[in-house]
Amino acid sequence: MMNTLFRKVRFTLLAVTLLWLKTYVVYKLAFDINIENAFEEAILLLNSISTLLLFLGIALLTDTHRNGCVILISFLLSVLLFSNAIFYGFFNDFVTLPVVFQTNNMADLGTSIRELMTYKTLFMFVDLFILLFVSRKFPHFADVSPLTKKEKSIYFLGAASLFLFHVTVAEVYRPQLFARSFDRKMIVKNLGLYTYHLYDIVLQSRSSAQRVFASSNTFAEIENYVKVKDKGATPAMFGVAKGKNVILISMESTQSFVINRKINGEEITPFLNSFIKESYYFDQFYHQTGQGKTSDAEFTIENSLYPLDRGSVFFTHFNNEYTATPEILKDYGYFSAVFHSNDKTFWNRDLMYPSLGYDRYYHQQDFVGTQQNSVGWGLKDKDFFTQSISYLKELPQPFYTKFITLTNHFPFTIDPKDRLIEEYNSESEIVNRYFPTVRYTDEAIKYFIQRLKEEGLYDNTIIVIYGDHYGISENHNAAMAQFLDKNEITPVDSMQLQRVPLIIHIPKQSGQTISKVSGQIDVKPTLLHLLGISTTHSTEFGTDLFIKEKDPLVVMRDGSFITNDYVYTKNICYAKQTGEPIEEQLCEPYKQKAKFELRNSDKLIYGDLLRFDPSNKRNTGTMTTILE
Repeated sequence: MMNTLFRKVRFTLLAVTLLWLKTYVVYKLAFDINIENAFEEAILLLNSISTLLLFLGIALLTDTHRNGCVILISFLLSVLLFSNAIFYGFFNDFVTLPVVFQTNNMADLGTSIRELMTYKTLFMFVDLFILLFVSRKFPHFADVSPLTKKEKSIYFLGAASLFLFHVTVAEVYRPQLFARSFDRKMIVKNLGLYTYHLYDIVLQSRSSAQRVFASSNTFAEIENYVKVKDKGATPAMFGVAKGKNVILISMESTQSFVINRKINGEEITPFLNSFIKESYYFDQFYHQTGQGKTSDAEFTIENSLYPLDRGSVFFTHFNNEYTATPEILKDYGYFSAVFHSNDKTFWNRDLMYPSLGYDRYYHQQDFVGTQQNSVGWGLKDKDFFTQSISYLKELPQPFYTKFITLTNHFPFTIDPKDRLIEEYNSESEIVNRYFPTVRYTDEAIKYFIQRLKEEGLYDNTIIVIYGDHYGISENHNAAMAQFLDKNEITPVDSMQLQRVPLIIHIPKQSGQTISKVSGQIDVKPTLLHLLGISTTHSTEFGTDLFIKEKDPLVVMRDGSFITNDYVYTKNICYAKQTGEPIEEQLCEPYKQKAKFELRNSDKLIYGDLLRFDPSNKRNTGTMTTILE
């Protein structure tokens, strides 16, 4: 009987074998999965077999077109594998179900995807051609005789048993594996890419149900926690900018390693280097974004909540109630606006901004774009600022505005005539091109600041300039080691590379560099305190940057964190100064606090708990599309 069963399923087993081997090759070549020993290598090698047996076994349930079904399922799984390889190439992460729903981002991702696609990607589908060849040239091998119920039972019982054995081994080796939904690399390494996607579907279903069962009691528990956080303000700074205009400038993909650095003897950011001297500069400021990248930075900065561990809040929970900075400032007479020359639907901004309390969104249709003044994702930064200034000076004052730059976006391309410094010289073309685009953005901001002075806005405006997220991923560590003159990039170095600039310029205030461990989650309370607005009753996880905390903590979306003394990343505790691994118990108190804050921030978002906040006065109107 077993011989008969094998004859009937051998074409399916061939498909499983080809896809299994292909998956393992992609694991090794496309994904940065850390392997610590031979046992982990064996798990990585074998982790996809049982799931592939189950998926491709679906074709055995039909007695007609069975081989066609095998090829179709192989194609769909290959597309899933290919999508993850492309996504990982830029985001250093795996695709989640919420990301799949971000389809209106795809058109604008064209240049980034083309950069990551090479002739090698064709090999991702070579097994399909083998299956087609075998099915046509060797019909005897591709037997399509119907399986009996007993044969089907034997096949699926064996596949299911293998799956359960694999999951059990993974859970025993790595306890609480399923509780680490944020650590996608760990899940893929131990459970396999295809099992991870099944688990992701379960997570999405669970998170969707949280709003239905949420209650005001859950909100009260979280509210009690955030109330005990230090929400005070430095007396000398509270209200120093009361009634001033506010301008936020989001610098696309700009990391702190470019500040006060040179290549080929030339400064990378000459204007920012000089602007820092007359501003408050936070040189230990970290981005805290997840898969939402720029949208996560916006969300965290304006809500003082953590982004989600999967997808972007801008897509998954744009209808929630929030107490974001623009909405709070309405009570103080502020008009709020966003300036961004990309399509209004990108990152779902046209739907999310009203929920944050914005009055106006200037988007692609408000700007004049040509082939000469655009690059990649939208207007070049200088043209963007040039066209924005005419809108800005007509806004009612005081205003709260945000400008989102684009030129320094992956894959970092720029016209030769706009190149103010030469490219770097390393093995990575991405790293090489990064510096000229950063330099261009620096020059564009210099121009914008000068225009603010000419229009009489500069002396009555707080200017906040921040980097939104990393631009150079860990895939380019060799080139970064060269730039930083290091032998290699260690895990602690990687965490330090997550620092992004934060510059706060306040009229009539002297410049100062503040070396306080801090993150994007701290911007909202800081800004409100500068404007003289108390945050005592706000539901937020950040702390005023001007407060001298005894033991500050910055939590990353994946559960990593940084303190004055420690760095915790990839499940290892390091001494921050030496970069050497130390006893994990030294990080344990911070680890528990990090988990607690991430979990409760997630509860606020998934359960839409801010609707239970009695102080929430959400504006139920719609954001205008033209300035009236």
